[in-house]
Amino acid sequence: MTGKSTTPPIPGLAPVESLSWSIPGLKDDPTMCLRCRSAQLLCGKPVCPILVKYRAFEKTLPLVGGTQLEGSSPPGLFVGRFGYPKVGVGPLLSPMHGSTELFDTPEEWVGRSVDEVVGYRTSLVRGTTSIRVTDAERPIPLLEDLQLLGIAGESAESEAVFRRPPRGHLSLSDTAPPFGPSAPIEKLHLDVRRVDPHLDRLSSDRDANARIAVGELYQRGVRVSRIQRAFSVGVLGRRGRRKLVPTRWSITAVDDLLSRQNLEKVRDLPELGSPQIYRLTALDNRWLIVFLPGAYRYESIEAWYPNTVWNPSPNRIVVMGDHEGHLGRTTYASIGGCYYAARLATSEALLDLGRQAGVVVLREVHPGEIMPLGVWNVREYVRAALRRPPEPLADLAELSERISESFAIPRERWLAASAVLHEARTQRRLDEWLAPATG
Repeated sequence: MTGKSTTPPIPGLAPVESLSWSIPGLKDDPTMCLRCRSAQLLCGKPVCPILVKYRAFEKTLPLVGGTQLEGSSPPGLFVGRFGYPKVGVGPLLSPMHGSTELFDTPEEWVGRSVDEVVGYRTSLVRGTTSIRVTDAERPIPLLEDLQLLGIAGESAESEAVFRRPPRGHLSLSDTAPPFGPSAPIEKLHLDVRRVDPHLDRLSSDRDANARIAVGELYQRGVRVSRIQRAFSVGVLGRRGRRKLVPTRWSITAVDDLLSRQNLEKVRDLPELGSPQIYRLTALDNRWLIVFLPGAYRYESIEAWYPNTVWNPSPNRIVVMGDHEGHLGRTTYASIGGCYYAARLATSEALLDLGRQAGVVVLREVHPGEIMPLGVWNVREYVRAALRRPPEPLADLAELSERISESFAIPRERWLAASAVLHEARTQRRLDEWLAPATG
């Protein structure tokens, strides 16, 4: 069921044929926005029409008067993707002094409101300069400073000079967290007083490839967001192979790489004996994570209500998902970075549990999700759900009841969309045939 989708109508609302669609092609393919999420502009427009409406937030963003800014970097930086292989790179700077680490640490945002998260991010000003991705090997002084910022272990005091005053603009992405105004940067002075010792050591190791470096940092307890930052600014990997990686790509690449490494271990674990679920509601998202008996397989399904970020339809729910079998997948998931973020979180939980299992992540997105915040909210809220005590289930019939309790969308819609649940309900297991008969 790669990219399988269903679009059930909401009772009492008009059928799709009576709607006036404002986005070309959406009537024929209501999953288009969910697949694109502004990354590919599948509708053919020069800018994403969904994100245009969020430009109104610019009026509330803090503007920096003048071309100079003194403050603190969380530490944070951003690598753009437009113009690749020559991309915009620069620091994320706050006009506040002191510790601003919270502003760029998604692991600490669980339980905080959308307003709080947006407040952290819109206070960050992005300086930009155009640099070739291969210059990570022989960086100019500005990039060298940014690479040092990429391995910093705490907030760094900064002084920046811009070519023009930063303009109010809320950058929105389904992959990376938002940030505020931006401007081309001419000069940057950073006071990096402490570097992360693990990042420092791996950045100095030019014999370890990026896969090994990322895995070792993760095993040593370095936060995923910090690994993604270092990976993006090109300080990891073998000599001659280091490159800048756009932030959007680096986030998904690290989630994918780390979950693959986890799953190499998971596949050797004993199988889970009985089904269990984990539930959580946060940011107007309802989560239900299912662990099924048997060998590892994985599926992630999202249901987006009308007028949520990536479903502009006024009356249709869009359901979309991807799955993989025991050996994983080789193609990119159509639902994007959320798939890999949830896969990392669930692979961690399986390792902690000491079992392999079938995994199904179900997410119901309600209109309270007013803007894209980045895939961190998938990774961190799935992690949060999996830290809760599991709810054991007697059988798959009880699972159907829990799905009905957890979601507004009828369980039949979820079951119809799920390849893994369909297989679990219809395929007999070998141990059922080998079980001793009872007289």
